[in-house]
Amino acid sequence: MSLIDQIRSRVQQMNSAEKLILLNIICFIFPLFLKTLFFLFAIPYGTFISFFELSSDWGTLLFQPWSIVTYSFIHSGFFHLFWNMYLLYFSSRLFLNLFPVKIFLNVYFLGVVVGAFTFLLSYALFPAFQNATPSMIGASAGVMGIFVFISTYSPDQEVRIIFFNIKLRYLAIGFVLIDIIQIPYGNAGGHLAHLGGAGLGFLFAQRLQNGIDIGLPFERFITKTIDLFKKKPTLRTVHKKKSSKKIKSTPTSDTLHQKKIDAILDKISTSGYESLSQIEKDYLFQAGKN
Repeated sequence: MSLIDQIRSRVQQMNSAEKLILLNIICFIFPLFLKTLFFLFAIPYGTFISFFELSSDWGTLLFQPWSIVTYSFIHSGFFHLFWNMYLLYFSSRLFLNLFPVKIFLNVYFLGVVVGAFTFLLSYALFPAFQNATPSMIGASAGVMGIFVFISTYSPDQEVRIIFFNIKLRYLAIGFVLIDIIQIPYGNAGGHLAHLGGAGLGFLFAQRLQNGIDIGLPFERFITKTIDLFKKKPTLRTVHKKKSSKKIKSTPTSDTLHQKKIDAILDKISTSGYESLSQIEKDYLFQAGKN
């Protein structure tokens, strides 16, 4: 097995959190080589990377809407990346033991987005930030969303910190208090974004305990956005077969196949094509081809 095949196999075995960590590492290492290339050709690297950072200027955001997410994949240095990914790995192991991947991703990316808007609104509203237009980078808001979510959902879960055990609730409270205290001492926008992500994680867990998944609208939005870029297959018309006689017999594969098509067509007539699952759409598409 070649090295590339070994790497591909290893990546396929990773869970979603590990793949997210790997993506963050790649997004940290690749720009280091890119920066060297830009230097050799006398191209301003700072202008390039600013397209992916989140600016506190709303006017800039209008022309760079992707930065609401891309800022989270950029880190200022090794330890900035290391501590974010360490906490994400630690939190994800607890998270994915209890919840499916889609909820993990919803919490993480909603934390990133809410952290971004907390940063933007803070610089627009608070007098302390007048005439300041910094940019923000880092995955901390999404990571805090994951950590505070699991700490809210399982507050009495104990974890080992060096020589003693501590409940998750106290660890989360400690992180939030540290962010609040550090606001006046530098990186104010970053700490406020952490608090936005933490607030999202807390609210998400609280609502989920009451049976309400606040991530569903976000999930539907992402799904519809992705669908816009997918080429929809042209379906041939598949008609129901009307039987003139009722004959009692053992169902064959053909009759079962037709019954499944009839059920799908009935669902379309009642609720529309978009109500079909992806499996049903694929099945109908194959039937049309045949």
